[in-house]
Amino acid sequence: MRAELDAVAFDIDGTLYPDFSLFARLLPFTLRHLNLMVNFGRVRDEIRDWQAAHPGEINADFFSYQAFLLSSKIGETPDRAAALLKTLIYDGWRPVFERVKPFPYLHETFDAFRESGLKLGLLSDFLPSQKGDVWGLAPKCDVVLGSEETGALKPSPIPFLSLAESLGVPPARVLYVGNSVSSDVRGASAAGMKTACVIGRVAALLGRKAPGADISFHSYRQLRGIVLK
Repeated sequence: MRAELDAVAFDIDGTLYPDFSLFARLLPFTLRHLNLMVNFGRVRDEIRDWQAAHPGEINADFFSYQAFLLSSKIGETPDRAAALLKTLIYDGWRPVFERVKPFPYLHETFDAFRESGLKLGLLSDFLPSQKGDVWGLAPKCDVVLGSEETGALKPSPIPFLSLAESLGVPPARVLYVGNSVSSDVRGASAAGMKTACVIGRVAALLGRKAPGADISFHSYRQLRGIVLK
């Protein structure tokens, strides 16, 4: 597969670390701020619904738009809603991520891809800076991008096309690695990228595949072997 690619890019949340590792650590926070979390999830769904109804369009000031939508749901001003998101989630979760352990073989995989001449990127629906240096992986990348910075959330093709443009690589020569069929696989595919999706070990043993993904894998050592063939 290596001959078909010029770059490999990765989602972060649930792709570079197991989801349960974060969810367990965020449970006390979620219970304390249940109203905020429920309505924040609703706002993100509303934004994705708007994107689906307005393909190709963006919200140029994404963070203000998000705060405006949230403000009406939690009974606060847009400025106060923006401050709550920044303080409690964007900045507040940083110490939580410091305690999350990434999947094994990630650093070896990133290094092997770079040594083979592949460009590397990160694209997340949250600002990657929320995770610091992303467990030492961000410095290995040519591009680190949050979809919010592009004005659209996944699965809109816009963040993926912005990623490819920043990498200087045609979308068809990019492999995007994620954990969500709906956000990562479908979004990257719609942008013309090849896709890989991480699945659980049990699912792999049962021979299951991620619907629509070009590659389904259960470990980064396995992915490295597939990509560098």
